[in-house]
Amino acid sequence: MDAHDRLVASLRAALDVRPEDVTLRLHLAQVLLDAGDLPGAMSEAAEALRHDPACDQARDFMVTALGSRPSDVAASGDTEPRPTASDPRTPGTGAPSAASQGERFDWTAAEKEVAGLVGPRFADEAAAPDAYETEAPALRLADIGGMEDVKERLEVAFLAPMRNPELRALYGKSLRGGLLLYGPPGCGKTFLARAVAGELGASFIAVGISDVLDMYIGQSERNLRELFAQARRQAPCVLFLDEVDALGQKRSQSRSSGMRTVVNQLLEEMDGVAADNDGLFILGATNQPWDVDTALRRPGRFDRTILVLPPDLAARRAVLEFHLRNRPVENIDLAVLADRTDGFSGADLEHLCDTAAEQALIASSRSGTVRMIGMADFETALRQVRPSTGPWFDAAKGVAMFANEGGAYDDLLAYLKRQRML
Repeated sequence: MDAHDRLVASLRAALDVRPEDVTLRLHLAQVLLDAGDLPGAMSEAAEALRHDPACDQARDFMVTALGSRPSDVAASGDTEPRPTASDPRTPGTGAPSAASQGERFDWTAAEKEVAGLVGPRFADEAAAPDAYETEAPALRLADIGGMEDVKERLEVAFLAPMRNPELRALYGKSLRGGLLLYGPPGCGKTFLARAVAGELGASFIAVGISDVLDMYIGQSERNLRELFAQARRQAPCVLFLDEVDALGQKRSQSRSSGMRTVVNQLLEEMDGVAADNDGLFILGATNQPWDVDTALRRPGRFDRTILVLPPDLAARRAVLEFHLRNRPVENIDLAVLADRTDGFSGADLEHLCDTAAEQALIASSRSGTVRMIGMADFETALRQVRPSTGPWFDAAKGVAMFANEGGAYDDLLAYLKRQRML
């Protein structure tokens, strides 16, 4: 290692300890420039500007360095001394510079020279990445087995008016307002919302409480503004708000003033007070619609509700087939399994398939011989897995019977009667 390399190594070691030392970094840049390493010198000067954007010395150095050609540097064999601080060719000194003598420095050419070395001085806010993930679902309602009543309600209440703007205009049908999906957990509300976006050919943004609520005062409201602003930019867009009862809980029951302002912000965004919601379709999901603030259920907001119940016979068969499609199975009677899983949610059915697969896996591990998943494994799984929807119906029963104001829960009441739960 020669003297130059040792000097460069020493300077870099010192900068590792004190990377913000602009003077030391410019000294290294000058050493590199004197040795003919123009890109290395420019990189160090750019790093100096990153630490101190107002450093005139770094900018003057870059102007001087850009005025040097590779043939000018010592590495090319030219012995002409490099300009110094007292040299009239050096900008930023009392001596006359090229610019002061009437020549105009070509900043456009200079920027091209340092392209990739120096970043923009200010970030472009418009180019900032979106905060929430956007999907373009290929899923359609026809891809969902069973649930014909729910599909029909979606078609009548939401999809048909959106697909037929001429008829909508003829009958004066407004697109204002959103759709609230409610029912026991694990029954496919998010799946349905994604299928609605696919039917409309719209982008899809799904968020939950963890994406919006924040511990700092005012940040939750800002998150909601950013969420709706992003959805409006990507219109047509289906915005899916999961756990609406947490985001828009009844203000009369809230002990936190912060949560009340979150509900106020959500109401403002849904009303489109500060922006146009044209092309923005809002879907919400909740397991506890009775805890949603009444203001959110008024016309123009979540004014239409659809009950999403545990999958029916055809849907259960389709869900079971879906979760077994890539597993080694033999002689599985889907009709029998679908019949014996009445009241199971979609999540329960997935858990049932996982439990049956575990039985076959454990048996294969113990015997050392791989075997298929059979009905015997499902018999064992059915003794272990029980429907998780029971507690929800127990809680919903009282609401349907004694708090069914305006017939909001007539569908739920009819289902409870059919299932002999009343």
